[in-house]
Amino acid sequence: MRLQRALARAGVASRRGAETLIQEGKVTVNGSVAEVGQSVDPAKDVIAVEGKKISRPKPAWIALNKPVGYVVSKTDEKQRATVFDLLPDIPGITYVGRLDFLTGGLLILTNDGELANLMTHPRYQVEKAYLAVVRGGTPREIELALADGVEVEGREVAIKRFKVEAGGKGTAKIDLVITEGRNRIVRRLCGELGLEVVSLQRTAHGPIKLDGLREGKWRFLRPDELKRINALKKHN
Repeated sequence: MRLQRALARAGVASRRGAETLIQEGKVTVNGSVAEVGQSVDPAKDVIAVEGKKISRPKPAWIALNKPVGYVVSKTDEKQRATVFDLLPDIPGITYVGRLDFLTGGLLILTNDGELANLMTHPRYQVEKAYLAVVRGGTPREIELALADGVEVEGREVAIKRFKVEAGGKGTAKIDLVITEGRNRIVRRLCGELGLEVVSLQRTAHGPIKLDGLREGKWRFLRPDELKRINALKKHN
């Protein structure tokens, strides 16, 4: 990974702050003065800032039930609340796949960059499950449209499976599992079908599920969950 990213993950500084430290000649890699953009392996290379060796942070994995109205970002120009306001301060922790401002549900965060990439990169086709409550079509009409395939910007959405049932007050509930992560893809899919999204929640990401986690609360992943995430690496 890039040196500035490694420094940020170790909690030394933000990426921009890390770039400044590197430009000022305060960072060395294996005893040599580092350069901005230099590639490093934190597990093998000796990285030091002003002569002090930085240690690789202990891997941390968190599941958060993100409330609607929180931004998935460290900071926000509009001064809106961010998901990091709900979490403990863990060096280098970042989100594994975004959720938009109006979408709630499962958000995984970690400082383990390698496995985070595996959970999000399209080529690994990790499943993500959503529950969408919509208006604008009957369950049968929605089922037929989804079975037919839905294109967004000329590319068919990678739908793995789905279930549609009637909701209250003229709505329909769509349980949808996809294997891609294009920006706001579920909302855009619904838009292609002429559906109004009343609410949207992510219920699972890969082998991790909400499992009754209350809105706004977080927990560390259990050993069995981490084992299932690591199993994804073996299969890919």
